[in-house]
Amino acid sequence: MKVVIAPQSFKGGLQGADVARAIKQGILSVYPQAETVEIPVADGGDGTLDALVRSTGGQI
Repeated sequence: MKVVIAPQSFKGGLQGADVARAIKQGILSVYPQAETVEIPVADGGDGTLDALVRSTGGQI
């Protein structure tokens, strides 16, 4: 099974990439054979620059 994980950051808390990692760990703890794809997203507010940098490999 392939699972797409696409969270947004939590204002004043975790960045989208950190949320994605936590979700991935939870999924793999109950379904270790799952294939996961982490894609942090943003709506123009907190975490937008981080999501852009990660999605472009640091090249903007």
